[in-house]
Amino acid sequence: MKISWIKYEKDKESFRLPQALGFDVFSLSDLEKTDETMKKLVKQYDTIVISNEVAGFSEDIIKKYKNNKNIKIVIYLNKK
Repeated sequence: MKISWIKYEKDKESFRLPQALGFDVFSLSDLEKTDETMKKLVKQYDTIVISNEVAGFSEDIIKKYKNNKNIKIVIYLNKK
């Protein structure tokens, strides 16, 4: 299983542990590029964890990936 994480670059709290362990954590400087980044990552990973803030900028999460059995999209809810 290949997992990646996506967060907003100004978010310093989310996914610190996976990043410290060397996992693939992608930081977006422009949240409008969320769907574009997702399209690239879906080809390489079978699980993508997205911070709640980033998920709010994606139209594709529900439309394209809801019924796709090859990819799992997990939205990380911040406890703040």
